[in-house]
Amino acid sequence: MQPDGNIAASSGDYSVNLGQFSGAAMDRARHLSTGLPIASFAGKSILAREIDALVHRLARQGLLEYPLSSSRGERDLVVIEPQVPDYWPRRAKLGSNDTVVLSRFAYLRRRGNEMVLESPRAGALFRIGDPAIAATLAALSQPQKIGKLNRKAPSFNLLLLQLLLESQILLKLDAKGGDGLRVDEGDGNLVLWDFHDLVFHTRSTEGRQANPVGAAFTYASVVPPPPAVRPPWPGSKIDLRKFSSPEPNSRFPKLLRERHSTRDFDDKHPVTLRELAQFLNTTARVVSEWKSEPYFDGGPEVTYSTRPYPAAGSAYELELYLAVSNCEGLARGLYHYDAGGHALVAISASAQQLQTLSVAAQFAMDAPGEPQILITIAARFGRVSWKYSSIAYSLILKDVGSLIQTFYLAATDMGLGGCAIGTTDIDLFAKMTELELHVEGPVGQFALGRGKKPEVQG
Repeated sequence: MQPDGNIAASSGDYSVNLGQFSGAAMDRARHLSTGLPIASFAGKSILAREIDALVHRLARQGLLEYPLSSSRGERDLVVIEPQVPDYWPRRAKLGSNDTVVLSRFAYLRRRGNEMVLESPRAGALFRIGDPAIAATLAALSQPQKIGKLNRKAPSFNLLLLQLLLESQILLKLDAKGGDGLRVDEGDGNLVLWDFHDLVFHTRSTEGRQANPVGAAFTYASVVPPPPAVRPPWPGSKIDLRKFSSPEPNSRFPKLLRERHSTRDFDDKHPVTLRELAQFLNTTARVVSEWKSEPYFDGGPEVTYSTRPYPAAGSAYELELYLAVSNCEGLARGLYHYDAGGHALVAISASAQQLQTLSVAAQFAMDAPGEPQILITIAARFGRVSWKYSSIAYSLILKDVGSLIQTFYLAATDMGLGGCAIGTTDIDLFAKMTELELHVEGPVGQFALGRGKKPEVQG
């Protein structure tokens, strides 16, 4: 609580100003440290509206959690931990005659000394503090009628089930719902996802989780870092250096050795549209298209393309989205690269979204400025998972690695700079493109521009 009426939330050296509030609101806000019932500020009074505004600002910063307590208030039965900034507890309609079952993407696991229930589809995870609730959740692996559940576990109340249903951790089955083992869960695109692939996609990127991401040095105080070069195996050794040519005739070895990451770009002399066209033509343009015979009797004919980089099963599931900040001859904005037509198609995205995307890339690269062009590599996931099981997502990531190396070599050959980026915000991309994150979403990023030449010191 600040003397000028402002309220700030602080954690260590990090502080967020939440705005100015009345003295009554500041007094009421102090109760947030122990818990403030949502119903207590659901009214239309001035005080209620102030508290509601404050709480939503805290929520957008990821600074709230929502405990569900027993009627006696002795302990928290469940604590809801938001994983996305816009999460707010909402109750789905559910009656005693309804039948529910756990989503096939839901999982209950140990985290430290706690049990947590989560799903890659949910905007929050549920920390389970009552063993009886955990046992009842396990029973929901089979369809259960709400009325029957309430008789078995009185503490397992309807409110929690409604919250789980709204979070897509639970499914409600209709009369034609069968045994709840339908793989589509109301969305035909989910048929193509294996459980572990969707978990890996959402938990190894930003936007759908609240865990630390990136260079957090989590285990630095636990174990020393492994050496840069693996110690050699014992045994006889064949020295290959005497077989290597000291001066290779091919330019390719030189190109490989010159390849490096560039994080500082020359904004006075940005990359040009002509150079961008050449770069995309070299690395990602469709070279040819062809069709295959059906793989099995009654199966569909499958179309394929050939492009400059390798791809698993010739699927070529990767799509390029360019956030342009500084390119001579091309307006600032978001573009999709039509690899078949070798063209850029503008996509409507707000200036704030573009700024957020570019600043996040700048932070991830630890760069002095934004990239001139930020290429987001997205995957049409079903293109690979239609054919491959268990290895679909890993194949996609291998394809991303191949494409990024192709980007590096092309940029080096053209005298441009590039830098691979290890994190992407899948939720932000979904909002910018209006594509469902499990249909087509980011799997990699690459910054492209004209590298700034080091200044000559006098």
